[in-house]
Amino acid sequence: MAQYLTARGHEVSGIDAGFRREWVAEMGGRSALPVASVEARLDAFESAYNRRPHLVQGDLTDKDVVYRLFEDVRPEAIVHLGECPSAPYSMMDADHAIWVQRNNIEGTMNVLYAMRDLAPEAHLVKLGTMGEYGTPNLDIPEGFFEIEYRGRRDRLPFPRQAGSWYHWSKVHDSNNVMFACRIFGLRATDVMQGVVYGTRFFGSAADHPADPALHTRLDFDQAFGTALNRFCCQSVIGEPLTLFGLGNQRRGFLPICDSMQCLRLAVDNPPEAGDYRVFNQFEETYTISELAAKVAAVASGMGLDPRIRRIENPRKEMEEHHYNPDHDHLPALGYQPTRDMDSELRAMLEDLLPHHDRIAAKRDVLLPDIRWDGSRRRSAFLDKSTGLDAGNGAGSGSATETPDHDQPGKVEPMIDPVLAGTR
Repeated sequence: MAQYLTARGHEVSGIDAGFRREWVAEMGGRSALPVASVEARLDAFESAYNRRPHLVQGDLTDKDVVYRLFEDVRPEAIVHLGECPSAPYSMMDADHAIWVQRNNIEGTMNVLYAMRDLAPEAHLVKLGTMGEYGTPNLDIPEGFFEIEYRGRRDRLPFPRQAGSWYHWSKVHDSNNVMFACRIFGLRATDVMQGVVYGTRFFGSAADHPADPALHTRLDFDQAFGTALNRFCCQSVIGEPLTLFGLGNQRRGFLPICDSMQCLRLAVDNPPEAGDYRVFNQFEETYTISELAAKVAAVASGMGLDPRIRRIENPRKEMEEHHYNPDHDHLPALGYQPTRDMDSELRAMLEDLLPHHDRIAAKRDVLLPDIRWDGSRRRSAFLDKSTGLDAGNGAGSGSATETPDHDQPGKVEPMIDPVLAGTR
């Protein structure tokens, strides 16, 4: 996000505690794409964009740290990406559930109060999640809907039916941001983002940074690896693409380049003071089975041997359900969807294949064992291989290892910070 905004003329500062690498390491995983050291990333950023970002190593739950950053920067816009984004991580046990709630909610509260006291004209773009809505048997509006009850009408927030402690923390965030806009006169855009996938955040090979130190991370473990990212990594190393249960769960998805485009549109088009607005951010909806079939088709065309298998669903969720969310606000601002998932998947596989051995060394993290009832048991396969199954699916790739700085305790800039951008 920092690169995307800087390339479009914004001056960017950030704060990051480096928690992501600690969480992934706790899951036994690591990024499929090597992560350079902090200094190497900052040096590469400066070389590419002729400016060095102002990066603070700090925790958003520390109010003093947040206030100092706001005093130094006086931001015009804040892109708030600095929360724990994992449902499974929040469902491990009481300690993890409580920690995720406190981290996410307290961090956002500190940002809201810093805005009130130090940057009241700033625009908050908070990353929410489509998971806040759940899967109701109704079409899903963008945040609000008109309702008539006992002869009276009103415009109310659409009811949330979150499916994990993480998703409930995002619901509480949304309520807090909405309330802060009302009482403090702040302006905010709550972005209900679908599931993001991909490796190329600028959207084309020509614009993609040549220096590997500027590439994004891509996780594939059970807690931080999203479905499409995990499917691509499984294809690369010849592991089966694993569907939870029936695989008929439908969700909204978008490539990372579209996510960047949408967030930038939100930043560049702020609401009026006191306004809280909601954008549903996704390109299209798919079932998990449809996604696996798409990955398998693209991987097969590249000479890989993908297989699709069903495993026990560790979650408590509906596997057959209605799902029809609105997403009109961002197209009205100029969002132009990529609408070429095959090309995005091919680019992902091309970027992942050189790291075959790096991914294969962590293949054990691909199958889930975190269950929604609080137990830990690895999901068993429910059927035989299906789909495009040819041979042993050993995959291919480089046998070399790239030096890795994706270690706990080290800050990783330009991944999950709060960004304070000025034009």
